[in-house]
Amino acid sequence: MNLPTEIKDPGLELASSAKVFGECVRDELRTHDDFYFFSPDETTSNRLGAVYEASNRAWIRNTEAWDKYLSSNGHVIELLSENTLFAVLAGHILSGGRGCMTSYESFLPIVSSQIDQHLKFLKQSREIEWRPRVPALNILSTSCWQRQDHNGYTHQNPALISSLLAKPSNLANCFFPVDDVAAYAAWGFMARSKDVVNLTTFNKIEQPRWIDINHARFQLTNGGASIFGFVSDDNPEIVVAAAGDIPTNEAIEAISLAKKEVPELRVRFVGIAALSYGAIGTTENKLKPSDFDDYFTIDKPIVVNFHGYAETMRGIMSHYTDTRRVDIHGYDDQGSTTSPIDELARNRCSRYDLAAAILERSGHYGFARKFEDMIVENANYAVLRGVDK
Repeated sequence: MNLPTEIKDPGLELASSAKVFGECVRDELRTHDDFYFFSPDETTSNRLGAVYEASNRAWIRNTEAWDKYLSSNGHVIELLSENTLFAVLAGHILSGGRGCMTSYESFLPIVSSQIDQHLKFLKQSREIEWRPRVPALNILSTSCWQRQDHNGYTHQNPALISSLLAKPSNLANCFFPVDDVAAYAAWGFMARSKDVVNLTTFNKIEQPRWIDINHARFQLTNGGASIFGFVSDDNPEIVVAAAGDIPTNEAIEAISLAKKEVPELRVRFVGIAALSYGAIGTTENKLKPSDFDDYFTIDKPIVVNFHGYAETMRGIMSHYTDTRRVDIHGYDDQGSTTSPIDELARNRCSRYDLAAAILERSGHYGFARKFEDMIVENANYAVLRGVDK
């Protein structure tokens, strides 16, 4: 896969993480005869259709002329039952096979209890010397809550992230690739890891490309985070961080908005690529407290934009610092059938909410009302025209 080793203009080029994951799964299907891809009925609409370049759907009944991608020996298993898909995938992996599952983010919590049982088995099996290690159980979570403006509140639920990060067994990784390049790096970790559950969350829409492949790999081998130099200043007054593709985009836009109001504002941006139990980073490589202090400073205020529930990130940050200096924005269980920016604003995750927080937390007061008015103005515009201003 041809991925850049240098990004000259971060954020200007759009690309699809979903398409990269589709191509990665396609290559696994081509390389490994024992690899199966498990999906409900949304493989194509989730932009993962490249898998059909390597395999058809498994199908043993009659076919018609208009049917596509069906065969009796297909390695793409499509069935509208997450419980059944997960059960078959888990059994296949515990038999030594390889595989991956995908679904809408809002429906993956359906299998939360089944994941718990798989993690319990992995924990116990590690205590048995003769038990071989098994390939990771990999889950691709897409069609995320920030872009459920057409389905609304019913299709918003990042709860599986919280569930996995609460497991003291430390056998689960949650990845938040910021773009298609980071998605490729995340898949590299997922494909080689064993005896863990990997959940990777990404939106199926095209997003700005921010980092090159060396930067993306550095994040995963150096504590799961990094400073984005192109949007950071020396000696910052405040640190802004984000975990997730859309949260990162909103955070970087927020920094731009804040600097338009206060040009002399000094900001550092930290991208968070992975989380595991009690830590930034993976089960293999957690961010050290000393490195946290280097990235986030010892005493400067921190504003975080998180893909999941804010309290989940608050728990992780509490292992590193006094959370009174941390303002965390995340999914607040607010939703409707509305526009994307309005959806974010309802959860205090929009660029306007973040810009106000950046300025207030860094001691530049008096701008909150202006950004609140911008949120209201955008909401009214969206109601009338169906799109964000």
